[in-house]
Amino acid sequence: QVQLVESGGGLVQAGGSLRLSCAASGRTFSSSVMGWFRQAPGKEREFVAAINWSGGNTYYADSVKGRFTISRDNAKNTVYLQMNSLKPEDTAVYYCAAGRDGGYGSIYDYWGQGTQVTVSS
Repeated sequence: QVQLVESGGGLVQAGGSLRLSCAASGRTFSSSVMGWFRQAPGKEREFVAAINWSGGNTYYADSVKGRFTISRDNAKNTVYLQMNSLKPEDTAVYYCAAGRDGGYGSIYDYWGQGTQVTVSS
């Protein structure tokens, strides 16, 4: 069992930066693939980024490549999403997830409650 709590969301102007954090509890964190997803109003939840258990492999949606960076600290049971050059279309609720590693095909079993990110133009 893994419990996930996101933080770091907020309101930022276009071109600005935010760093999201996801604190995890549960003994399986260090062996889990961790992912970030987002859901904008009226749209389906979409994949943003993921990182394998060691941090050696990362995966990104094309829409965020070069702007977002996912990282993790297994000693702190925390995964991060550094978001730079934010655009209004990045506005969404961002969710952290934990699951079984399969690269872009990972299966996510646990989800956080989400944190709102709003980018103003």
